[in-house]
Amino acid sequence: MHLAMDVHYESTASSGAVIGFEDWSDSSPEVEAVIHVEDAPAAYRPGYFFQRELPLLLKLWSAAQDLQDVDAIVIDGYTWLDDQERPGLGAHLYRALDGSVPVVGVAKTLFQGSNAVRVMRGASTKPLYVSTAGIDACEAADLISTMHGRNRTPTLLKHVDRLARGIVEPDAEKQLTR
Repeated sequence: MHLAMDVHYESTASSGAVIGFEDWSDSSPEVEAVIHVEDAPAAYRPGYFFQRELPLLLKLWSAAQDLQDVDAIVIDGYTWLDDQERPGLGAHLYRALDGSVPVVGVAKTLFQGSNAVRVMRGASTKPLYVSTAGIDACEAADLISTMHGRNRTPTLLKHVDRLARGIVEPDAEKQLTR
């Protein structure tokens, strides 16, 4: 199984979502969960973005612990910020999980100096930027390009974002149990 995770935060609370899917081309998740935290997220500090999102990503990982054989985790953001391997959110998650699960970072905006692989999807003229830890970046970019959806952002990544933002509610029949 593969997981996709996303986090949304406001000034006094944050929420995160995790979905599980078997095949990269799936159009809907097999399982999903949403977590709400009533604490204010860490303040934004340039270069320390991971401090805002990593704690919630680790809670989402904990919620998904009953799933067997997780092959990869996809996150919204960068794994590495530059060719000097300055760690981004994905690298911090990979390290926090002791390198046990590959992490694929998918970003929508270019981070200057990044060596992320560009992926063009659908009719969009804007690429997605894929960086990885524990899996080859070109291989991961190919997998992201095969994900369901005709638009720039794959259907499942759009869905996990909407779950995290509270735009859609999790499907009761697909809920992960904790």
